[in-house]
Amino acid sequence: MSAFRSAFNYLGSQLRQVGLIIALLAITIFFQIATSGITLKPINVSNLIVQNSYILILAVGMVMVIIAGHIDLSVGSVVAFVGAMAGVMITQWNIPWWAAIVLCLGVGAVVGVWQGFWIAYFGIPAFIVTLAGMLTFRGLTQIALQNQQISPFPDEFRALGSGFLPDLGGGTSLLEPLTMGIGLLATALLVAQGIRSRLARKKYDVEDEPFAWFILKLVFTAGIILFITYLLASYRGTPIVLVVLGLLTVVYAAVMANSVFGRHVYAIGGNLNAAALSGVKTKRVTFMLFVNMGVISALAGLIFTAQLNLANPKAGDGFELDAIAAVFIGGAAVTGGIGTVTGAIIGGLIIGLLNNGMSILGVGTEYQQLIKGLVLLAAVAFDVYNKRRSGGR
Repeated sequence: MSAFRSAFNYLGSQLRQVGLIIALLAITIFFQIATSGITLKPINVSNLIVQNSYILILAVGMVMVIIAGHIDLSVGSVVAFVGAMAGVMITQWNIPWWAAIVLCLGVGAVVGVWQGFWIAYFGIPAFIVTLAGMLTFRGLTQIALQNQQISPFPDEFRALGSGFLPDLGGGTSLLEPLTMGIGLLATALLVAQGIRSRLARKKYDVEDEPFAWFILKLVFTAGIILFITYLLASYRGTPIVLVVLGLLTVVYAAVMANSVFGRHVYAIGGNLNAAALSGVKTKRVTFMLFVNMGVISALAGLIFTAQLNLANPKAGDGFELDAIAAVFIGGAAVTGGIGTVTGAIIGGLIIGLLNNGMSILGVGTEYQQLIKGLVLLAAVAFDVYNKRRSGGR
């Protein structure tokens, strides 16, 4: 009993993270019932991942920017600009699709260098620089495309956005073997990493997570991964974008949790002056954050363009708002210094579930916007309440 009482007390101290998981589960269950089971059908789960992949990718970069106390309003326009450049390179300049991908990621890096310079070294607030970027790159998109749409793209390029890993079962097995193997491997690695991290914390006497809560969290997370694996393997297997998103999530979560750079990002967001006095190279870290955001926006632009099989001057409209909303719903603090990559992914999934579920139910776009706005306000209000509850101001 004492172990479970300890876990319950610890649960109260982790209200933000626990509330996020409960919200995701509650929304999933609600739409599963309301849509008569359509929400968790294998084909819908696969489509949900594919259709929201670019927002989730943007959220990975955006959460780092927001943790540092900045914001990026230009990502939607950068998505459109990179998609336009991909279209021009592949269909007009006859550059091989794989070379165009590399060059477009370079274009994203140049965009990040441009904006990062003005923010980090010239001292212009990120809000203003990226607002200017929103207008600038939207204009460059229209110039590059001459206000026309470009299509089609090669099948190999399209696979980046809407393709699947090969079916090793040849279509004869009920569950796609490669997907099942990936899911089982991911689960085993998750469990091993969780145990390894706990042992390391206990070794240095910094472990404060009750054992009962640790086991419950590990079993729950592993169960979710295996359930999603089963659903995907029941349909067409693993979407390529899920592999890309999974790698990004693992790498950036590790960077933010375990690297010096990640600790510096949190330090800058927590107290910029204190971080500078502690020897953190604040300008360099800020500059690198926006270079990284440019590359991630380019990747999202390539995936979105590949999904549509179309470079469109209006592509990316509102993407910055969805990415920012995902980060705040995922538990990031408005004032900076708090947030996680996995939290941003969960926030993005909540937005994706809301969009998907309301579309299945035939809810109009005007009401969808209203509901998403209220969800975002509730998430930020919860953050403020939680700070006041814990004695912060």
